[in-house]
Amino acid sequence: MSALIELKNVTKTYGDLRALDSVNLEIPAGRIVGLVGPNGAGKTTLLRALTGELDYSGDATVQGFEPRSQRAELMLKTGVIHDIAVLPSWMKVQELLTFMEGIHPGFNREKAESFLKTTTIPMDKKIKTLSKGMKTQLHLAVSLAADTNLLILDEPTHGLDILFRKQLYSSVLEDYFNEEKSLLISTHQIEEVEHILSDVIFINKGKILLHATIEELGQRFSQLTIPSDQADELRAKLNPISEYGILGRRVFLLENTDEKALVGLGDLQTPSVADIFVALMGGEA
Repeated sequence: MSALIELKNVTKTYGDLRALDSVNLEIPAGRIVGLVGPNGAGKTTLLRALTGELDYSGDATVQGFEPRSQRAELMLKTGVIHDIAVLPSWMKVQELLTFMEGIHPGFNREKAESFLKTTTIPMDKKIKTLSKGMKTQLHLAVSLAADTNLLILDEPTHGLDILFRKQLYSSVLEDYFNEEKSLLISTHQIEEVEHILSDVIFINKGKILLHATIEELGQRFSQLTIPSDQADELRAKLNPISEYGILGRRVFLLENTDEKALVGLGDLQTPSVADIFVALMGGEA
């Protein structure tokens, strides 16, 4: 199957700043991909390049479209939910659904209304009167009701409570995702989504530091917890890429280490995506 997203040497500069630096990516259908990086890493710039919102050098194909020259066609097949609401604030909820019916040939009003019935969003209220959580839910309803194969979530739950965040991701998985579609989630809260991810992309200073499946991460990285009095000896032997102390013990994060050689040295575990991210960023998060 051809890639849903394919980027070759995509670069975006602002003066001397390289917001994207020769980015190469391939993302097939049926994947849930976490895009992770510190502030200013290039996450939003990358998403804007994918959706044709800005110019760049290099080659990009998203769902068979070139984002810059075919943005109108691309956006009919792509849903995007930002942290900052972009819905027309002067419209009432029911007016938005009518508007979407008129401009989007694949929009299913019945599906949107069915989703909205599970919320407390009033159909006769203007969007500007809704809470941030309600606006996010409304945006999600509109996106789920459109005939799209790619859904981009750009920090969609920022500033929202944990219950709502869990409900949002649950709704996305139940009502949207299947083997023909892909999700690209840009988030600072990697801990709350890593259990649903199939792949992760770490980006910093415009460069892709890592692009791997969750299974590959488990094979590549190990976490070993040992007594502090053994740390000096094992540090020299194992050369961890990062470590920290907890309750009188040391926790080593190891890369490309034969796990058979670690048996009996301490408590061996698979590190979380968040632990790997922090280690590769050198503590920058």
